[in-house]
Amino acid sequence: MAKVSTSNFRTGMVIEVDNELYSIVDYQHVKPGKGGAFIRTKLKGVVNEKNIEKTFRSGEDVIEVRVEHQPYQFLYRDGNLYYFMHQETYEQLPVEEERVEKAEFIAEGQVCTLVVDVDNEKILYAHPPDHIVATVADTRPGLKGDTAQGGSKPATLESGATVQVPLFINEGEKIKVDTRTAEYIERVTSN
Repeated sequence: MAKVSTSNFRTGMVIEVDNELYSIVDYQHVKPGKGGAFIRTKLKGVVNEKNIEKTFRSGEDVIEVRVEHQPYQFLYRDGNLYYFMHQETYEQLPVEEERVEKAEFIAEGQVCTLVVDVDNEKILYAHPPDHIVATVADTRPGLKGDTAQGGSKPATLESGATVQVPLFINEGEKIKVDTRTAEYIERVTSN
């Protein structure tokens, strides 16, 4: 972990504030007419997702944390551990259930992103891709005439997640889902 001056802040940089990791979303250098200059920042929690605003004195040193986003393939779940495999080295890593975000969208064989604190070699969290193609495992059948108003119905995916889908979607069909909002995007047709 290297100390970095506030004058070297840039968007996306990860810093440690009050023993928590935050990513810089926005920063502004402010030089009032009276008094010393300061840096006003908007920070987003890397692990806890909290959004905060913090002001730093100009030239103040903070700890920069090197974070990498690495692709790992999900293999299986054993108890409260999720096992992921690196795509090139075939190294397998267990990740605790509380560090896996949106676990209901993760299916076997899916490539997910593991966010790693490089200096401590510590896995911060794992998350599925923003958009996934999944098979509908269970949904009630759509009836003719139900689609006049463009309604929706719940559907359970192969991974266990439940999303709202249009009435024309049936069991066994593949759909594209946005995992950030848990919303149906489109039906996937294989050519």
